Amino acid sequence: MPSANKSTTASDEPLKLAVVGHTNTGKTSILRTLLRDVYFGEVKNEAATTRHVERAQISDSQTNEALVTLYDTPGLEDASGLMDWLEDNTASRRDGIERLQQFLAADISYGATGADSLESNDAYGYNDYSQEAKVIRQLLASDMAIYVVDAREPVLGKYKDELAILSWAAIPVMAVFNFTDSQDANIDAWQTMLARRNLHISTRFDSVAFEFSDEMVLWQNLATMLTHSEMIEQLMQRRTEDWAQLYDEANIIIADFLLNVAAFVHEISYGDDPMPVLQQMQGAVRQSERAMQHKLLNSYKFYDNAVAATPLELQAYQQDPFDPELLKSYGIRTTSGAAAGALLGLGVDAAALGTTLGLGAALGGIAGGLLSNTGSIADKLTGVKRLYIDPATLTLLATRAMDLLAALRHRGHAATDATQMLYSDDNINNEVEQESMTPWPTHKLPSELKKARSKPQWSSLSSGKSEQAQSLRADASWSLSHKLER
Repeated sequence: MPSANKSTTASDEPLKLAVVGHTNTGKTSILRTLLRDVYFGEVKNEAATTRHVERAQISDSQTNEALVTLYDTPGLEDASGLMDWLEDNTASRRDGIERLQQFLAADISYGATGADSLESNDAYGYNDYSQEAKVIRQLLASDMAIYVVDAREPVLGKYKDELAILSWAAIPVMAVFNFTDSQDANIDAWQTMLARRNLHISTRFDSVAFEFSDEMVLWQNLATMLTHSEMIEQLMQRRTEDWAQLYDEANIIIADFLLNVAAFVHEISYGDDPMPVLQQMQGAVRQSERAMQHKLLNSYKFYDNAVAATPLELQAYQQDPFDPELLKSYGIRTTSGAAAGALLGLGVDAAALGTTLGLGAALGGIAGGLLSNTGSIADKLTGVKRLYIDPATLTLLATRAMDLLAALRHRGHAATDATQMLYSDDNINNEVEQESMTPWPTHKLPSELKKARSKPQWSSLSSGKSEQAQSLRADASWSLSHKLER
């Protein structure tokens, strides 16, 4: 039998945190987001998906020390019925833990015959309290609990009974409001009811529309309710450091991809048909962008699989980067007189290459995203033409990558629907000018990308030597990554 004296964690032990609440309030969803694990538990849009207590741990990312042990409990299904039983069969003079222990000892959770089905129990005049029994056992073995509230739900009597039963476990309980982004949220009514039950600390944590600051508030509020909060404080410090480092690494991934594409060059004879080479280059860039997107997904522990929909399933991230209409949707414009997605060999690339004479010709919409330059006088004399990815397309690739990164940072790991991308989706699809969203004006590429124009050895797309090329552009990737940070 669990100790009746357990009320808080010891200073050198991981916090034992029970996650409880009514069925279908998103307990498993919140755990997925806290754990950064799209595979934890089972999430469905139906009641009582979790049937057993599931355990997971959050550890220090550097020392691997366990800091918090989380327990995902089944949903409370009939707290009102259980409250009636407790009122009828336990003495009100006994404390809450004793009354809960008496319920567990009575072994009524499966009715008079031990049958599993609710129908059999009802036939004998009993209800099935098996789920409530599992929750109560875990409560009595835990240091504290969070009570997950679906903020869209009205305050009903059954929820009041749940909180009354939870209070009898004599451990700190904090309400956590899920689905707070909904217009139907009833948080004020809930907070009034919680306060009348002496639960004055609550927090908002949406498992779909994720905000890192909300997670930090959640842990901070839990820490204020504990006698020993060292483990929570260590967790907060490490997670803050990890979150910042993850962002830095993601920007380096994007910067490295952009430099790889900017340095991409093909030489052809001046009189050759450029179309076969152009199509080959476009295909290589598409494949490279997809690889970069997967790196970002993996960094934030989202995976492009059937378990949970990912941002890449959104049409915005599947559109061809060489589609002229996509440039327009971002408000990106090419130089005056040039076809959408193509550019005369002037301006940016003249500054980038240094020796450019500005004698390139626009290749037209079907060759969109590629820039033709005659390069140097030697190229001109020998009849060589060099083909590059144009600045407008580079700007588009940068903007789209940064939009994806922002989306990943605001997407909870419980999001199972591709439509649950609650950040910048409209910005991508609305055909309005988005110049303020681009990291730089199209005609002012960062110096690192300009330099890459004259460094074909930096691009694995040109040389085929992936590791060597990445090593050569490493310093420029680090420098460019700081210019990408929003």
